[in-house]
Amino acid sequence: MTSTGAGNLLHEIASRMPYMAPAMRQIAELVLGDPERARTMTITELSDAAGVADSTVSRFVRELGLDGYRSLRLGIAEATFATRAAAAGPETQYVYEGISRDEPPDSVIGKVERSSAEALRQTAQRLHPEALSAAVDLIENASVIAFVAQGLSSVAADAGVMRFIRAGRKCLLFHDQSVQIMSATNLTAGDVVIGISDSGRTDAIVDTMRIARSHGAATIAVTSDADSPLVGVADVALFTATIPGGGLYGESVTSKWGQLLVIDALYATFAARRFDQTLEHLEETYTAAIQHSRMA
Repeated sequence: MTSTGAGNLLHEIASRMPYMAPAMRQIAELVLGDPERARTMTITELSDAAGVADSTVSRFVRELGLDGYRSLRLGIAEATFATRAAAAGPETQYVYEGISRDEPPDSVIGKVERSSAEALRQTAQRLHPEALSAAVDLIENASVIAFVAQGLSSVAADAGVMRFIRAGRKCLLFHDQSVQIMSATNLTAGDVVIGISDSGRTDAIVDTMRIARSHGAATIAVTSDADSPLVGVADVALFTATIPGGGLYGESVTSKWGQLLVIDALYATFAARRFDQTLEHLEETYTAAIQHSRMA
């Protein structure tokens, strides 16, 4: 019926919505806002409610990889049924992503592996080539790349510093919130800030990006939330997987795989453009590191 899978249709729509054309985004917002109503509508009723033409709904269906409007309605119905079934089930408490009391090790391994793979898959779907290319344009022209992150998002920021320093770029990363914000006042046109926040609502990250932008620096957001304040202060936004489950998930490593994927994609795209220069810097930094280790 679909390349996406009906059970994931509503999630798929939410993942793709930030990159949709305005007319198709209106359809997505209507479907996500009231899927129970949307699944009963004819194509004309849906197009009228969204304020678009029937042909736009047809393009929306094709964009999702569905083979017809009937498949859209069926996918919405199956997704809403699954949601209701989950809500009706007994309440379960988890200490980690899907890990309940006395979970056996083999089950823990399987669940962590699946959630990690899902985070990578979702991020790859949301990471559009045009946005990635635009972000690399900013990095390629930057004098300094400043990374801004807090908590576990700092893992991706540290990885970014390592990647781009080895590629010959000047990088900054301050872990203290106050220093991050103060450093933004020293950034100017020709610099770029990469703010990494899963929620996109960490005040220190948003403030640092806003201040840097006011001083002329370019800004790149790495976040899962297309409607977050961080996106509002970004010249380019790169979206990671949307992992359900609230604050507990925000502290898990699996929810950070998407951030690492984005950082690696940024570096790899940059390195592919500047292939010879990157190889030269990789060799030089490797040699310097080896010599230092022998002297230690």
